[in-house]
Amino acid sequence: MNTIREILGKLSTMGKSGPVLDEPQRFLLLSIIIGIFSGLVVVCFHISIELLNWITIHSLAPGAKYLTPLWPALGGVAAYLLVFFVVPTARGTGVNYTKTAVYASDGYIPFRSVLGKFATSTLSIGTGNPMGPEDPALQMGAGIASLLGRIFHLTRDHMRLIAPIGAAAGIGAAFNTPIAAVLFVMEEVMSAWNAGVLGSIVLSSVSAVVVSRWFLGDEVLYQVPEIEVGDYSELLLYAAIGAVGGWLSALFCRYSIMLRGRILKLRERRRLWLPAVAGLAVGIVGTYAPETLGAGYQVIDGALHDRFAWNLLLVLGLLKLLSTALCFGCGTPGGLFAPTLFVGAMLGGGLAGLAQLVWPLSTSSVAAYVLVGIGVFFAGVFRAPMTSVFMVFELSASYVVILPVMIANTIAILVSRRMEHDSVFQMAAYQDGLDLPSIEDRRETPALNVEDAMQRTRDLVVSDRISVAEALKTIESSDADALLVEVRYGQWRWVGKRELERAKDNGDEHNSLHKTMKMWPVVRTYPDLPLDQALRKLAIYPALPVTSRVNPSFLLGTLTLADVHRAYGITRQEPKAEASGVGSSSAPGAPQG
Repeated sequence: MNTIREILGKLSTMGKSGPVLDEPQRFLLLSIIIGIFSGLVVVCFHISIELLNWITIHSLAPGAKYLTPLWPALGGVAAYLLVFFVVPTARGTGVNYTKTAVYASDGYIPFRSVLGKFATSTLSIGTGNPMGPEDPALQMGAGIASLLGRIFHLTRDHMRLIAPIGAAAGIGAAFNTPIAAVLFVMEEVMSAWNAGVLGSIVLSSVSAVVVSRWFLGDEVLYQVPEIEVGDYSELLLYAAIGAVGGWLSALFCRYSIMLRGRILKLRERRRLWLPAVAGLAVGIVGTYAPETLGAGYQVIDGALHDRFAWNLLLVLGLLKLLSTALCFGCGTPGGLFAPTLFVGAMLGGGLAGLAQLVWPLSTSSVAAYVLVGIGVFFAGVFRAPMTSVFMVFELSASYVVILPVMIANTIAILVSRRMEHDSVFQMAAYQDGLDLPSIEDRRETPALNVEDAMQRTRDLVVSDRISVAEALKTIESSDADALLVEVRYGQWRWVGKRELERAKDNGDEHNSLHKTMKMWPVVRTYPDLPLDQALRKLAIYPALPVTSRVNPSFLLGTLTLADVHRAYGITRQEPKAEASGVGSSSAPGAPQG
């Protein structure tokens, strides 16, 4: 670590004319380093889970299958006890923990949370609990990024951006999909599209995926067969999958959060053993349906290749849904990413088999329905439409399935959001006493632009040839404090009301403005600019000319601080005379006459 820091320091100071790398370039280089370290940690995380899973589940002799129900219970309670007594920072979802670091802790994530998340999630998932490694990997990547940011003494602004960079690296390495990782971090962690940090997030995600593929192989998690899509009338079937998936995802969010809320009301000591109860239930189900144990990547791969009957797929999806909701409510460490994909795949594959029995027209391949189901349930639970579409594209590497996925995902989000306004992460944050931003809330509150506040008149614009008296009369007929003066076509200056009154008092009221007044330059603004950018200009200039981008000399209107106040619904309240004792002749001490 010291060697890397020395290399970065030398790169920033080398060169005769100045540093080789400036601050933004060093930040990009640090993003690659974050991706490399996060990728290495996630590789070890995957190997640890697979090793523990082989020791506890797959290496059991046929006569010792009765031990299957015990392993998820032991792993769940051991992981929860470790969280309770040793690493409380590993509690909860990694997405909300990382968002809290971004918006409330200046990007600070203690490194012990990385170690704790690694250990607890390995114990939980490796012993068969139906949780996923992606959410923990996201938090581990963010924690590694936070550590590196502190080591390199980044500024506070950069520290606030460092956690999403590590989060993208963690989830990209865990799921082997760099584009989906970038979009998921933008939609879920940052809850906004930040162009300033996008390049760093892409670099960290790609470098982490490269490291992961170097050790674990180039293939994605699922071997997707060739996709075939049938007649366009079949889009009705995909729309039906979207409706069913949206309804089911809303129910999952509602009742898993409801169970979690009731358990959180119990005393802490009573909650200690609930993961063991949940794990025992998972183990009992896993004895008869071993496909529901663990993350279930191989089962999804089997569904893509049509290796299960359609009714069995629906049963497996329902069992996974119930067991995941139980473990999530009881606080079993792990993420919701993998079980969400599992349930969606089973839903899509099951409905595909059913459609082949009852649909009179030709139907697509089962793999197409499975992929659509994956995107549908993911979009309904996490409310991340862009991520769900590009994730399916990265898994399939085919454009054929994009149209069905977009149709089904849109319907799923509409149905799910109609039933439950917030995503599962947002509802979990409310239960934990957190008020974190979401991209959905920001969509509902669109940003105002200059065109929403500007006055499309020339009431505050005068020629520099008019007299001081005429200018003063114009400004007194409005609520403005300044006028825009057109000195020539396409060029404006401003003059204040006080200066005009002073000129009148000096006897210059009949003189023209260009001969009498000292006027100051003013900058232009444009209708499409965000209103907050114009507000910063209004801190310097009392009025702004709004012009056309295709013809900057053509005046479209004016903008003042009063216009901005009206657009935001702010009204200026004058103090009452009775309360202030000012402005009333009957008030004690008021000036008379």
